[in-house]
Amino acid sequence: MTRTFELTPDYAISRVIRGGWQLAGGHGAIDRAQAVDDLIAAFDAGIKTYDCADIYTGVEELIGAARLKLASERGLDVAASMKVHTKLVPDLEILPRISRDYIRGIVEQSLKRLKTERLDLVQFHWWDYSSKGYVDAMGWLDEMRAEGKVRNLGTTNFDAPRLTEIIGAGVPLVSQQLQYSVLDQRPTHHVAELAARHGFKFLCYGSVAGGFLSDRWLGQPEPDMHLENRSLVKYKLIIDDFGGWDIYQELLGSLRGVADRHGVDIATIASAWVLTREHVAAVIVGARNQSHALANAGIMDIVLSAEDLADIGAVIGRSTGPEGDVYTLERDRTGRHGSIMHYNLNAGKK
Repeated sequence: MTRTFELTPDYAISRVIRGGWQLAGGHGAIDRAQAVDDLIAAFDAGIKTYDCADIYTGVEELIGAARLKLASERGLDVAASMKVHTKLVPDLEILPRISRDYIRGIVEQSLKRLKTERLDLVQFHWWDYSSKGYVDAMGWLDEMRAEGKVRNLGTTNFDAPRLTEIIGAGVPLVSQQLQYSVLDQRPTHHVAELAARHGFKFLCYGSVAGGFLSDRWLGQPEPDMHLENRSLVKYKLIIDDFGGWDIYQELLGSLRGVADRHGVDIATIASAWVLTREHVAAVIVGARNQSHALANAGIMDIVLSAEDLADIGAVIGRSTGPEGDVYTLERDRTGRHGSIMHYNLNAGKK
């Protein structure tokens, strides 16, 4: 497997992207110097693309500091090979009055935090489709692309009808960030057809389902829903929709069998599987430390055989869900999935 992917003819990324959410303040105290060193260690291991967001407290600043350190120690050319993708996530409460100035202000803030003159990729998220400003907002981002402040435009968690509106308005999308795993096949239901028609690619989070797709859970009894963090609750609901704990355990067993053939762990195989899917450019994975980052880089070296894919696919083929389009379950604020989401995450709001 090649370690890079050309998202556009002049823009290549690593097939594993270093997720930034674990560096946000809500995950515990962060040693800034160590975090910067860990980010550079991932770069040296071949993970040269980073994912962050305006709502990840302190993360854009950390990645900006890592880029500056690379520039000062190794030169501007090396620092330029670090690709940084950020998300722009307006709060739910701001959507009815979204404005050009608001969008420009968030972009300018990200430029300042990341210490750069142009953002490599801005990925736009929108909580509530009853507020119709998402097409205008993407148009304002496209104005900033034309000005040279943004290199590429993408979306996060949009469904097929809204992506059709955005593309129809002439916005040049290169990517859609979405949840995709052996447990969650929703990207194949509707959005994949649009990706095939218009050429945008998937940047995938959730490939290890918050840690549920790991050796830790193989053979374990089903937990109650009082799990240690909201992410685990979120992915436990996905397991329920997939068909429940028993078939999930069968899936883990199948992944373990494939992992044995490759001498790696279940999580590595789960992410490598996502990289085999059509339209997938990269997986976004978190890392708690340098050793974890080095292990994640190994995902790019796995080549799954037809037998591997058949073994995994046999279990997936008996799953019952999740059903529907990308992020539809999470948008239902009264439903099982949506009721645990946080919709206003800027300015320290939780």
